[in-house]
Amino acid sequence: MSKRWNVAVVGATGLVGSTMLAILEERKFPVNELYPLASARSVGKSIKFAGRDYPVLDIATFDFSKAQIGLFSAGSTVSAEYAPKAGKAGCVVIDNTSQFRYQDDIPLVVTEVNPHALAGYKRHNIIANPNCSTMQMLVALKPLHDAAGIERINVATYQSVSGGGQKAMNELSEQTAGLAAGRAAVPKVIAKQIAYNCVPQIDVFLDNGYTKEEMKMFWETQKILEDKTIRVNATAVRVPVFVGHSEAVHIETKRKLTADEARALLSKAPGVVVVDDRKPGGYPTAVTEGAGRDPVYVGRIREDISHDRGLDLWIVSDNVRKGAALNSVQIAELLVKDYL
Repeated sequence: MSKRWNVAVVGATGLVGSTMLAILEERKFPVNELYPLASARSVGKSIKFAGRDYPVLDIATFDFSKAQIGLFSAGSTVSAEYAPKAGKAGCVVIDNTSQFRYQDDIPLVVTEVNPHALAGYKRHNIIANPNCSTMQMLVALKPLHDAAGIERINVATYQSVSGGGQKAMNELSEQTAGLAAGRAAVPKVIAKQIAYNCVPQIDVFLDNGYTKEEMKMFWETQKILEDKTIRVNATAVRVPVFVGHSEAVHIETKRKLTADEARALLSKAPGVVVVDDRKPGGYPTAVTEGAGRDPVYVGRIREDISHDRGLDLWIVSDNVRKGAALNSVQIAELLVKDYL
């Protein structure tokens, strides 16, 4: 009988945590014992996994030496406090927050892009999961970078409200219903009205005028691709879509890459599905392809008429699945296969 593993899921009652649990079950991850963890206010609830009910446990009193793998998705503050404790107890943490992404001695991993980086997990027993918008972009760009060397990335994101959590999703629902009933939209979670609108701010503004979300794409791309020379210019926009991020990506490469070459490379790339017919509807969208599915979808592949070595792409993926929960589980799969 193959080995089975004790898994702790931190933030088990949240949007990403519940998706992690669903994906563990869907992919038949070899779970021996499951420990759903949350704050004290969730104790008393239960979650169903593989036909069995599990009580939600208080993270503050949990003994992490009971688990070999910990999937964390309860916010940076929780990860900052408990991930190091879990790691010291022998539990390998796969952290979905931004807490450890920029720490040089903690690997930042996209399974289709830099799986070799997992080898560095032993320093702290922590592996960082990248930002959802960076992740889907790099799954698509890695084969193009390997083939032609990307010098610069210019990206505008169209990010769904699920990236802001359940409260942001509720706000879109409430504002849409309220406006239809003649009531004014009152922003609480997102800085401006999100219903029927686009909001060019995700996360806080930094001194350079970029938001932290935009700078995450810069920092994380360089770390994951292990190339400090790649320039990244991002504009991150929240749009009134529930699930699925979309990105208009423009790259400049060291050697010219034709649209046909790019299409051929992407058609063979792991985790990528090309939807690129030059006709109405011949491209992926967040709702029709992205939401509820695992791949990163790429369409609108064309050569940039403004740059001799430029290429344009439209990239779509489910930010809750591949952008968070799925990549975490895929990291766990590689861990138990090659390292634990």
